[in-house]
Amino acid sequence: MAKRKVHRKAEKVLGREPSALVWCSIPRAIPKPPEDVHRAAGKGRLKGRHHWLVYVGAVVFCAVVIPIYLIDMLGKQIDRRSEGRSRRSDPTRRRETSARDRGPGDGVFDGDWNLMAGQLLLRWFSQSPSPRRLVLLNRDRICVAASPRRRLAATKADDFEIVAEFRGDEARIEAETGQPRGFAAFRIRFADGSWLELGGLAEPEDADHFLRTAAAEAGA
Repeated sequence: MAKRKVHRKAEKVLGREPSALVWCSIPRAIPKPPEDVHRAAGKGRLKGRHHWLVYVGAVVFCAVVIPIYLIDMLGKQIDRRSEGRSRRSDPTRRRETSARDRGPGDGVFDGDWNLMAGQLLLRWFSQSPSPRRLVLLNRDRICVAASPRRRLAATKADDFEIVAEFRGDEARIEAETGQPRGFAAFRIRFADGSWLELGGLAEPEDADHFLRTAAAEAGA
């Protein structure tokens, strides 16, 4: 479950305990918007800012792990060559990919930057340097909150603030229960037909409860 202090802050911000909450994030990078649309929205950041420890980890990875990996790969390649080249792949065979055609929004949103989902994405990283968001269900409202800080563990933050709020006639949650943990996702469907997909649901108990609650409210 999310930290008790997160629940206390959520209740304080909303004035009541939310029916469900979950930390989540955009599952992939935000697609690049048209230049004129980006400019009209203030040319906000489309990428997050990493904590300095992330850069330290990247340096260590490049200096230690990659050389070991390359040496190992070189050894395996030499072994394969010593066994001969009896097996060759068909040059006419096309490489298959499991990625489906995601459309203009790359599976992140519907692709129309002028609608509600696109406008929310254009402000995503100007609201917070972290890609993480706390989505709260509050009666007939959907609230989206974020921590203003750049941190490694955003899901433990109790300094989050509401950055977007939608009434029941403006947006609804589309969610399915029974999704595999670690791969679950849901969509915020807006009244203008646009949608935004969110994944990376943190805390399995929160994720399961959120999906069940959202599905139940949608079917009510």
